[in-house]
Amino acid sequence: MNIVIYGTGGVGGYFGARLAQAGNTVTFIARGKHLEAIQKNGLQLKSPKGDYLVFPANATANIADVTDIDLILVCIKTWQLEAAAKEINRVLNEKTMVISLLNGVNNAEVLGSVIEKKHLLGGLCKVVSKIEDFGIINHLSFEPTIVFGELDNVKTERAILLEKVFLNAGFTTKLAENIQTEIWSKFLFISTISAIGALTRATVGELMASPQLKKMMREIADEIVAVAKAKGVYLSETMVEKQFQMIESQPYNTTSSLQRDMMEGKPSELEAQTGTVVKMGLELGILTPVNDFIYYCLLPQEKEAQVRSQKSEDGS
Repeated sequence: MNIVIYGTGGVGGYFGARLAQAGNTVTFIARGKHLEAIQKNGLQLKSPKGDYLVFPANATANIADVTDIDLILVCIKTWQLEAAAKEINRVLNEKTMVISLLNGVNNAEVLGSVIEKKHLLGGLCKVVSKIEDFGIINHLSFEPTIVFGELDNVKTERAILLEKVFLNAGFTTKLAENIQTEIWSKFLFISTISAIGALTRATVGELMASPQLKKMMREIADEIVAVAKAKGVYLSETMVEKQFQMIESQPYNTTSSLQRDMMEGKPSELEAQTGTVVKMGLELGILTPVNDFIYYCLLPQEKEAQVRSQKSEDGS
């Protein structure tokens, strides 16, 4: 299968490397010194599941360089999605599938505002990985998993084919019965730990060791469940307990990508996670006081990072 990884960070780098290892034609979209390193030395994956070097690696900054694409896995940050959709839309052919693996619950809607919906499937991933250095991806923890499905939850021929491609690449794969519930379930997990981790600068282990912070995390989760219910998505108590068991099973020093970005002064997915809970709560008349507090505490830092990033891109 001819696959484009649109964004070669921790997520795209991991899954792209495994798909290349399985014999697929994979092109990595990257930029700057990371792109230069991949073009020169290949993409190095370090993982407890086995290291792998993609060499030579197909890598470019411009998706327009790639033709006859079967699948595009979108692995950037949520705040970059709208601009990415416009670039992606220019290279689609009749059969191209587009799946966002981003955190957040609105990604298909954002992509669908630009891209014809027949190209879109819903998706999410589970993995803790990061760019360790230019051209090097380090898988830190979590069983790498992709969950995906058609937006109407029909088990189409292309979805079944894609399931086989993913399984052949050796990572855990689930063709969802209900992709919306799966996306909200992942959203519950990541949004429960991310912004509070950024605010406290605490690891997952430190958060769970504090009765007060653990109580706040449960309140964050309860508010997300209430918002989801108002949106027509039911997240059961069993599902919530399962997410907390998953949080507790993470290595003590685990941090989310949102937390790491904010601690490094980079733009983050604050708006796509806690910001979305706050805004949906306002729209739906659902009170979200804990999410409100955390969001508005972090918002000045987020705005400053966005301005700094824009100045850097503009060369000013």
